[in-house]
Amino acid sequence: MVDQNVNQVVEYGKPDTPGYELPLLLFGGFRTIVDRLHAELARQGHPDIRPAYGFAMQAIGLNGATASELGRRLGVSKQAAGKTVDRLARLGYAERVDDPADARRKLVRLTPRGIDSLRRSAVIFEELRADWVDTLGAERVRAIEDDLRVVVPADGFRVDVAGWFG
Repeated sequence: MVDQNVNQVVEYGKPDTPGYELPLLLFGGFRTIVDRLHAELARQGHPDIRPAYGFAMQAIGLNGATASELGRRLGVSKQAAGKTVDRLARLGYAERVDDPADARRKLVRLTPRGIDSLRRSAVIFEELRADWVDTLGAERVRAIEDDLRVVVPADGFRVDVAGWFG
């Protein structure tokens, strides 16, 4: 039987929680953290950063990456990765440079502005986790993290959330 309330606002705390509530709660927790991160980054001088840019900058890393490598790391096409790099370059977070190991290739590297945004993000994530510890307690937060490590694939997870939406 189809649940006619699937697209309705979820009422939390019922004794027999429907299965669809777990992914909604996990996504809601993720969104809460990420939205607060981006609000604080905007206050600290990075108003143009979006979640996809953060994932891309993490995938670029401090050593740089080619557009193909970036696409593989993000689980998107080389063309999609290239568009993200174009946006990051326009905003001053990344740049394309010649690969010193192969003059035929271009590397994408983070600029000082890109590195600054990642460093600030790391500090803000620590503060947001501390907020969860203040609310739930250190043992509960560690237990949530440990439990998620059990169910999330050990070989990593895909971050191409946009692909879910078409």
